[in-house]
Amino acid sequence: MNQVEKLYTIIILCSVLLGLGLGQWEFAGHYGLMLIVPLLIGMLYMTFLQIPLREMKQSFRNFTFSLTSLLLNFVWTPLLAWGLTLLFLQDHPALWLGFIMLMVTPCTDWYLIFTTLARGNLSLSTSILPINLILQIILLPFYLLLFGGTRASIDLSNLMESVILVLCLPLILAFLTKFIVKNRKSMEAKWVSQLSTLPIVLLSLAIAAMFASQGKLLLDHIELLWQILIPISLFFLINFIVGQGTGRFLRMTYADRASLSLTTLARNSPIALAIAMTAFPDQPLIALTLVIGPLLELPILAIITQLLLWTSRGQRT
Repeated sequence: MNQVEKLYTIIILCSVLLGLGLGQWEFAGHYGLMLIVPLLIGMLYMTFLQIPLREMKQSFRNFTFSLTSLLLNFVWTPLLAWGLTLLFLQDHPALWLGFIMLMVTPCTDWYLIFTTLARGNLSLSTSILPINLILQIILLPFYLLLFGGTRASIDLSNLMESVILVLCLPLILAFLTKFIVKNRKSMEAKWVSQLSTLPIVLLSLAIAAMFASQGKLLLDHIELLWQILIPISLFFLINFIVGQGTGRFLRMTYADRASLSLTTLARNSPIALAIAMTAFPDQPLIALTLVIGPLLELPILAIITQLLLWTSRGQRT
């Protein structure tokens, strides 16, 4: 975990404040709106370059872990998110959709950092990553229509165009880049090392641009964002208990249980944000909800990492 990664939450918060400050000038808001999507596409391309696709076959060697992780991420978690929206966000369609988008997209990067800190099984967590990425790209439109279609007007063709533009395009470009350098492993390793902080930089710029263009809207509706604090907190609490309970029931080792918990807890806000900005350009509160998510998620994951280490004393096997 390098210094930039350690300061991720602070960097995001500073980007929010910078955007709000720049938003006081009309020209900054105008040009900021134009920059958001290109910055997010660049960020996803850099992120996809770092995904170890060759590790995917290793996930099938531990069938129990992989199947359990996939069931928790793509069956249980969407149902939990839907239940929480029914309880807390019924009267706010934009927050409803933003919350659903955040919670049905498993993380494809940050959870590896926390898995390492928690002394989890990093190889297992890495091997499941490509499957998580591919499945969330395929299933996100389905989840939005299933759990969000009754709360907001969702144009399926516009949604699919957004998925192709902001997810499939950078993913294909990343595949092609990896194919070109696949026989030059030293070059690939060097690139991955040098590019590791670029996604954070591009995401921070995109967030600053978004708040420069939409910050006034956030300030006008700041009371609504407080309403997502409870469902987000409950999501992490419930999923942590379920993940640990499932791991113990299946007699997983501590390292595997830690990996399972963090794999099913961490969410992929950058992907959800990129889709929101292109599929729902007339509903900026959805995107603003997805920016608030990481500000809460990362401190919670840090606390959970320490909790895992504390509960593992004397029982790591």
